[in-house]
Amino acid sequence: MSSTVFLGNLPPWVTADDIKAWLVAENLVADSVKVIRNPETQESKGFAFIEAPNEEEMMAIIKRFDRAPLEDRLLRANPAQPPKSKGARGASGRAQAGQPAQGAQGAQGAQGAQERRQRGGKKHRKPSGPTSAFAEELAKAL
Repeated sequence: MSSTVFLGNLPPWVTADDIKAWLVAENLVADSVKVIRNPETQESKGFAFIEAPNEEEMMAIIKRFDRAPLEDRLLRANPAQPPKSKGARGASGRAQAGQPAQGAQGAQGAQGAQERRQRGGKKHRKPSGPTSAFAEELAKAL
């Protein structure tokens, strides 16, 4: 079974071929290298995944590249985490339904959150009116 390394904080110019060349120069083996890119612009997102053939090779890659300097930055290398399910995103840090809120505010924080939901919350209220001279001029023009 292969092990995956997350390699982050890469400059935008780094390609999979660059990473493969670095690995060869260090006598390290990788089954594959994938630089993650923005699907619309094809620009690098600044990180890559390296498939190592085994756990030992994965640890050797991490040891060599974690905190290695490249230009004006330090690379980050660590074992890749499995992708999160889409339902798990956004729920982290929030109390689950039916569970009490945690933290220093306790019941008061939960009560305040309940009140905000009842009145529509800050994000869902209609603006009370223009707040700047520019906004007033824009409102007049429209």
